[in-house]
Amino acid sequence: MSATASIRDLRNHFPKVRKLVEAQGEVLLSENGRTRYRLILHTETPAPTAPPVDYWARLTAHQPAPLTAAQARALHDDNRGER
Repeated sequence: MSATASIRDLRNHFPKVRKLVEAQGEVLLSENGRTRYRLILHTETPAPTAPPVDYWARLTAHQPAPLTAAQARALHDDNRGER
């Protein structure tokens, strides 16, 4: 069975209503004699954890492909010039 309180009780006697929520788990609030709102006790839910970030994979994804042996030899020969 849930407790009941009015909007005026919530406004003027909040500590009493808070104790009712903590004890009962739920309080029905009435406005003009009609039940309009329901206060329930908030329960903390654990935040979902994201998988750890693989920084090495992110770094290597942005790196250019390595030169082949033939490309490296051609670059070396171009940089040597006429000696």
